This record gives sequence, C-alpha cells and structure tokens, in this order.
Amino acid sequence: MKSAVEELKAKGKAAKAASRKMAYLPTEVKNNALRNIAGDLLAKKDDILAANRIDRQEAEASGMGTAMLDRLLLSPERLEAIAQDVLAVAALPDPVGEVFDMRTLPNGLQLGRKRVPLGVIGAIYESRPNVTVDISALCLKSGNAIILRGGKEAIHSSYALAKVVQAAATRAGVPDGAVQFVENTDRALVGHLLKMNDVIDLVIPRGGAGLIKLVKENAVMPVVSGGIGVCHTYVDKSADVAKAVAIAYNAKVQRPTVCNALDTLLVHQDIAQRCLPLVATEWAKAGVEMHCDERSLDILKSDSSLKLVAATDDDWGKEFLALVAAIKVVDSLDEALAYIEHYSSGHSEAIITEEYEPAMRFLNEVDAACVYVNASTRFTDGSQFGLGAEVGISTQKFHARGPLGVRELTTYKWIILGSGQVRP
Repeated sequence: MKSAVEELKAKGKAAKAASRKMAYLPTEVKNNALRNIAGDLLAKKDDILAANRIDRQEAEASGMGTAMLDRLLLSPERLEAIAQDVLAVAALPDPVGEVFDMRTLPNGLQLGRKRVPLGVIGAIYESRPNVTVDISALCLKSGNAIILRGGKEAIHSSYALAKVVQAAATRAGVPDGAVQFVENTDRALVGHLLKMNDVIDLVIPRGGAGLIKLVKENAVMPVVSGGIGVCHTYVDKSADVAKAVAIAYNAKVQRPTVCNALDTLLVHQDIAQRCLPLVATEWAKAGVEMHCDERSLDILKSDSSLKLVAATDDDWGKEFLALVAAIKVVDSLDEALAYIEHYSSGHSEAIITEEYEPAMRFLNEVDAACVYVNASTRFTDGSQFGLGAEVGISTQKFHARGPLGVRELTTYKWIILGSGQVRP
C-alpha cells in the first residue's frame, strides 16, 4: 500500500505528464470541459450540499468563527454563481497560442513571442470550497494542470467538487491527471508538496496569514501570494457625501468577511462633521462596530444608538473580516496618503473625491494592486473584473498583481523564424 507521500508524488508525476498534453489542447475541448463542469455542479448539487453540511457541522462543533463559517458555506445560490463563473471563463478568449510582438530583424530573422501555459500549478487553500472550482476552471482554460490541496475544514465539500470537475473534464477529452486533488489532510504533506519543484511550476496559497507565511518561507518553487486585505477608503474634503455614504456602506457591509471589504475609513477634517454621522447611521443599521480615533469619537459620541469603541493602536492596519471598522479623521490628503503607505497591505485602496488633482495623486501615489476613485473596494474580484473567476488576488509585484485570471496563468516563449541565417 502506498504511503501518503508516495501518493502525493504519484499525483505530481501524473499532473506533469498531463501538462505536456494540456499545452496544446484545442480550445473547444477546454471549453467543453468547462461547460460540463458548470452543468454537473447543478446536476449534482444535492451531493455537494450534503458534503458541505458535514463540513459546516464539524466546523461549528469546533468553534469556528463567523467569518470562516461564511467562507465555508455553500448554498444553491452560491453553487449557481460558481457555475456561472465557470461559464464566464469558458466564454473568455483562449490566451494560449497567441503570438505577439512579432517583428523582422535587420538580418531577416522573424522574432516574436508566443503565449504558453505555466505547466503545473499547486494550489493550497483554506475554508473556501469554491476555490476548488475557480482554480480548476482557470487552469483548464489556460492549459495548465492543477494539484489542489484544500484545508481539512472543507475537505468533504472540496472533494465532492473536485470529483465533479475531474469527471466533467475527462468526459470532454481533457488528459487524465490534469486535475489532481489531495484527499489526505495531514499537514505534513504540505511540506512535501512545497519541495516538489520537479513537477510544480508555481504555488498559489489562499488563506490566512499563517498559511501564506508557511508557503512563502518553505516553497522551493515560485509563489504568488496575496489575499490579506487591509483596505482603506479615504473621504476627501471635496467628496460627494451621498457617494461617500453609499460606497462606505457597500465596502463594509455587503460582505464583511472577505479580503476586499473596507477595514479603515479615513475622513478629511473639513467634511468629517457632515459625513461621519451619515456613514455611522447607515453602518449602525447593519450592526457595524466602529473603532474611532479621538476626533471621530468626539463627532459621533452623542448618538447613543451607535456601537462605538475607542480605537487602540492595534486597530490600525488590521484586517477585521467582520462587521467592525476603524475610523480616523485626517488633516489632509498628504496625511491620508502617509497613513495608507504605512498600514496598507497592498490590496485595494479607494478615494472619494470630486476633484481631479487629489484623484490623480491618489492613483499615482498609492502603492496597491487595485486603486479606486469613487467606487467600492468590493469590486476587486476576478469575476467583477471580467476575468470569469480568479485563482487569487496577488499583492505581490511579480509576476502578476491583483486578481489572477487565465492570462496571468500563462507565460511566453520566444519564437524565431529564419531562412538559413547564421551568426557572424
């Protein structure tokens, strides 16, 4: 009987072998696989939801927090949304095989670049079973093989989804082994996976800070990481107050347990008296707890209906993942920019302003994957950006940044066409 490590290595070899065939798989085969997956997710939803109930019951019994339980949840509506995202990926142009930057050198050589898959992607993730489908769909479309290693808290859900993906892909003609799922939840296997640079070309961790730190420190192959989102919205002195209220509400309340939700609201002192009470009133309707600096607390404390807490140093630069937000009044755009530079995780930052100059300064000076003017940071998402889905949101600068879609899962090779040229 094979050991868990031997099984992992066998999956790696199978994925590597499949990746060679995936590199030139016809677009229609890949699209048929994705359409099969979307259909099967709905056809087999009862089995998938039953598996998810087991995970949620075990998670609740273990005392898992509200934010993580929300990430774990699958429902008929969420399955429908996942299926629609898969169909959106199928509808995207196939990046593989694109030839670009073609030119003719003085010696007659024709030189250009051709887009190709990365090869084998390793995905290590926690809690969110939908990641199983999102990453698989994007890897299939971009011609990559995938090794999926989900967390034990979602193992039943992820395994049920992986089986659907594998069967649907094989039925369409995708090479056997292109989608691998590691069923064993032994944490030690992650360490082995991170040393398999002979078969894995890129590792993408999706989860908490601990997982990302573990992967970055131990992987011997390239890593694209992100997902830790400390997101700020700055309300400038020229802001339209109605816009500011609506955007702040959406960014904090629409889904507070995700990485692109608002964590800290910065408000210019010239507009704070008008804007903050209106934002706080709307937030209070949703039960938001507000951790206020001294000036914002002074503005809001007269309203006893608000859930106010005096902010501490720990509230600045914190990802809350809950109906909690920090509030700080600043003297100027310069102070807001300096604050964001110090505390930002490089994920998503927004300014609310009606003036061109502060908007452009914010776009130019804020160093983050996604920078917004007059819009909610909740749009930082592969589906919302028209990418169909995402394998993650990179807060790094190499090789890709922001939501990672099919194009970000490819690289290129130089192609050179000659007619007998030799180098002098």
